[in-house]
Amino acid sequence: MPVLTPIHEVPSTAPAGPGPDGSGASGPVCSLQRVAPQGAPGKSSSLWQLGIEAQDLTAAIAQLAEQLEAEEEDTRNRALAELETALLAEEGNRQALPAKADATCWVIEHLRGQAAYRQQQARRLTDLARSDAGRADALEQSLVLVLTRLQPGTTRFSFPNHKLTSRRSEAVEIADLEALDPQWLMFKTSAQPDKAAIKSALKSGQQITGAQLLCRRSWRIT
Repeated sequence: MPVLTPIHEVPSTAPAGPGPDGSGASGPVCSLQRVAPQGAPGKSSSLWQLGIEAQDLTAAIAQLAEQLEAEEEDTRNRALAELETALLAEEGNRQALPAKADATCWVIEHLRGQAAYRQQQARRLTDLARSDAGRADALEQSLVLVLTRLQPGTTRFSFPNHKLTSRRSEAVEIADLEALDPQWLMFKTSAQPDKAAIKSALKSGQQITGAQLLCRRSWRIT
């Protein structure tokens, strides 16, 4: 799966107005409100202007997506409400609504591509960690073997910067499970629902206490 380029915040093309302190500084772009194109009245926007507006919109939605994962419930609710309000505001606009929905789809695809890439990296790092741990265990076993061969019966070794200590433990090893007498065995039973049979019965109209048939619709961005 291709990895999309991370979405960065794009500065607004609107001229910066004076800030609260009169310095002329403007804040980051976070609004999903549609900005009227610059130029003469009645004149259509240029492809450059449309591209800038699309980037601004995608960046703003990406910021809202980050807030949807915030720990504070109020922050998540505000971000969701802003996204819903922005989409519902364009309910009757056949141009603005598809643009905002399409920008949202871009962010969704980006996040899923990034998640897949990170999962791949996580598996790679897990394999590397397992390999490192295995080499460390093998090296430790070799060190203990050499030291205990040189000093039999020693249970603790001290070095300039480290100490190698040991503790005694006991464990039962089962060499042949089938050879054990039943008195030494524990039996466990477990039950799980037969969902295929339950589904068939529910679809045929049968009522089953404790089970219900749910119909869901799944969505996919293509």
